Amino acid sequence: MEPPPDFGESSYIGSGKLNGKATLVTGGDSGIGRAVALAFAREGADVLISYLPEEEEDARVTAQWIERAGCRCVCVPGDIRTEAHCRKLVDTAIENFGKLDVLVNNAAFQMSHKSLDEISEEEFDRTFRTNVYANFFLSKAAAARMKPGSSIISTASVNADKPNATLVAYAATKGAIQNMSGGMAQLLAEKGIRVNCVAPGPFWTPLIPSTMPPDKVKDFGKQTPMKRPGQPAELQAVYVLLASDQGSYISGATIPVTGGVPFI
Repeated sequence: MEPPPDFGESSYIGSGKLNGKATLVTGGDSGIGRAVALAFAREGADVLISYLPEEEEDARVTAQWIERAGCRCVCVPGDIRTEAHCRKLVDTAIENFGKLDVLVNNAAFQMSHKSLDEISEEEFDRTFRTNVYANFFLSKAAAARMKPGSSIISTASVNADKPNATLVAYAATKGAIQNMSGGMAQLLAEKGIRVNCVAPGPFWTPLIPSTMPPDKVKDFGKQTPMKRPGQPAELQAVYVLLASDQGSYISGATIPVTGGVPFI
């Protein structure tokens, strides 16, 4: 990518906010997932990253950054569209770390289309299974094993509130994620588990040039009041807050990071 995304490698400085915590981040090989995994490690957390097998090379780069921070990284490739693999991710985190304190549902699939006729049943199903079903499978498996004080964080999107016409399936899943998180926050409150969403606006990640036409990529982010896309590093602090004990009274919330675009 040109320019390369800023994952916070040279800028994020931890202060022990997540010391001793065990975390699981899906889509941790690149983009927002890598930035979150890096920040968690620099705050003192061990991290399991989940990713597709074809992203192994990128995942190893993330793992190196986590280990340089002095924390453990477990890399688990596989397809989160299946409930069995989602249970495996939770089980593997607990086997390696002895517990699971934070789950970040971040992995997502999207494709851009100018016509409904271009969206196949297969693609629609893949979008929902990757973005919504996996979120449910992982949250269900994690909540059964988490202790009070734990946190589930999902990456929603500004599209949950302002759906993009060319991202019909993707935007619908982000609305579902936000709604589901609000329900789970109420359902899991008595167990002491907090559930929240982060709603990014246009962020410069590998997902953008790989799923959008060149003309859209060229002007990506310029529609915001800040006239630019965000960098993954500009999201790190929000995830850290929601994962940390400092966010102990934040649950059922959606925190927008949109470059000035109102989110209501």
